[in-house]
Amino acid sequence: MSNIIFVSGIDTDAGKSYVTGVVARQLMEAGHRVITQKFIQTGNAGYSEDINLHRLIMGTGMLPEDSRGLTAPIIFPFPASAQLAARLAGREIDLELIDRSTAALAERYDYVLIEGAGGLMVPITDTFTTIDYVASRHLPVMLVTNGRLGSINHTLLSLNALSAHGIKIHSVAYNEHFDDEPTIAADTRAFLKRYLDRNHPQTPLTFIPSIRLSD
Repeated sequence: MSNIIFVSGIDTDAGKSYVTGVVARQLMEAGHRVITQKFIQTGNAGYSEDINLHRLIMGTGMLPEDSRGLTAPIIFPFPASAQLAARLAGREIDLELIDRSTAALAERYDYVLIEGAGGLMVPITDTFTTIDYVASRHLPVMLVTNGRLGSINHTLLSLNALSAHGIKIHSVAYNEHFDDEPTIAADTRAFLKRYLDRNHPQTPLTFIPSIRLSD
């Protein structure tokens, strides 16, 4: 039975792509068949830079499903929110195409990690956001956070939004890559652990180490 997990972030630069790749690699090392997908890619033409990063971290090289377009079914050239990038491209976002692509991947792999685009409230249309998509597809969410100043606020807002929409929180993944200020990072880690223990005791807090990448 395939496990489909939606990887979202507390904001645009939380480190979703990096965490998605690292978690995929960890699952592969545990013996699972794993593939990643980019929900909607903006800022590229004809390829997904986020999928490229996933494959670099996973150490697989590009996969057949990448060349078939299943892992990045929607790509827009302008680097902006999905609704703006689609409007500038004169196209509509085909959510059913994403669904079909995800289903095809789930037939072949034990885990499908879907990386979102930006945070949970990023608009797909004027009336439909990323969190609406996740809720309507009943997908559990791995929420990516970090130790930057302000991340506690963004993390708690995101957790509250997920709960309000009835979405299962798979885990909170703390990206250690941004631990530049030790005092803030240590306090953020400790606060989030206490908060989850009180308010989401079934939700694990995992720590994603910073790794050295090589081409």
